[in-house]
Amino acid sequence: MASRAPAQTGKLIVGFRKWYYNACGFNKIGLMRDDTIHEDGDVKEALRRLPDNVYNDRMFRIKRALDLSMKQSVLPKSQWTQYEEDQRYLEPYLKEVIREREEKEEWMKK
Repeated sequence: MASRAPAQTGKLIVGFRKWYYNACGFNKIGLMRDDTIHEDGDVKEALRRLPDNVYNDRMFRIKRALDLSMKQSVLPKSQWTQYEEDQRYLEPYLKEVIREREEKEEWMKK
């Protein structure tokens, strides 16, 4: 029985993550998690480094979400962003920007 507990706990955690993802509501207007990140200096630099097609897709999702928000409506359920489809497309660029900033700050201390 002890060997089953971690597997069941893992399923429970994934189930909670999916529930929370849907409860947040941004997927109902077609956004992904990375579309909702607050844009500070690091995020703006990471956005600047995105490939054009990824950046254009992001802008389309944001504009569509703003339009839906103004109309006080949501997308049909078939067009909602699914938990499994959501990608952390900004994360690698953001990690690189933060690493570079921290390295630069370290050099400035010396």
